[in-house]
Amino acid sequence: MSTASWRTWPAGADVALRHLGFVNLPPHAKAGGFDHAAVHEPTGRVYVAHTANDAVDVIDITEQRYVRSIPDLPAVAGALVAEADLVFTSNRGQNTVGLFTTCDVPRVEKIAVGTRPNGLAYDPRRGRLLVAHVGDPAIASSFTVSIIDVRARKRVADVIVAGRTRWAVYDPVSDAFHINIADPPQIIVVESGDPVRIRRVVAMPHAGPHGLDIDVASRRLFCACDAGVLVAVDADTGKVLETHAIAGVPDVVFFNARLARLYVAIGDPGVIEVFDTAVLGRRETVPTEAGAHTLSFDATRNIVCAFLPQTHRAAVYEDRA
Repeated sequence: MSTASWRTWPAGADVALRHLGFVNLPPHAKAGGFDHAAVHEPTGRVYVAHTANDAVDVIDITEQRYVRSIPDLPAVAGALVAEADLVFTSNRGQNTVGLFTTCDVPRVEKIAVGTRPNGLAYDPRRGRLLVAHVGDPAIASSFTVSIIDVRARKRVADVIVAGRTRWAVYDPVSDAFHINIADPPQIIVVESGDPVRIRRVVAMPHAGPHGLDIDVASRRLFCACDAGVLVAVDADTGKVLETHAIAGVPDVVFFNARLARLYVAIGDPGVIEVFDTAVLGRRETVPTEAGAHTLSFDATRNIVCAFLPQTHRAAVYEDRA
């Protein structure tokens, strides 16, 4: 493991993110702001959890306009777009996941899950959705992950984990899910196939594993920790490869495979940290807004959106090669 100093590109080097504008979103109905977001890349539509409004807001990124909101998703925390034009939501205030299509007027189906669902990841081969739960310390055995058979619309497995979960990703090479655990700081690896079980537990060297994404080709996980550290981990062995200081407590991270870049959202002070990943190093820090802890990433168009809670809008950026 190495603890690297900043690699900063020289003055005059091209910046990565070019600001294209803003998209105004509905005002908050209560406290809560925005949370995780996902992109339907065939249409360029962004689905962002508007937790304060118990809704998912839909943005047309090609036209940079707000389209509509999908209501009745209590305390929605996560959104994930999968194959067959499906959108999944984790509805923390209802202990359900929502499923709907990307059609203009979707009908939302709901499936009961565990306590306070949060992170989502999808295995397209089996049509299985992993749901990672925040849990409740007052409820015994509530720190769990569940597996949903999406085609059958039913929960097929539950696995007890050591503590509160954060985000999760599916790795098609190892055919397993990787899930962040906040405390004790871990990444757990869960089998997608039967029997569903924990394959490996990876102890993390820094507190609060939070945002998570994977570079499938290089076999690296990128884990952003509440301790203000970005950790690169070997996806197959769990070995910590590198660590880098970041500007504060992170939340959402996205990996751009085409440009070999990583975007890290940090709500305080309100920035996006952009890393080049071929040789892992920070390229730039982009100011957003205080509290802006979540992003979306469109891999087809190289578009990054930061969701700004104070002004209830999305800041739209294009990443230039």
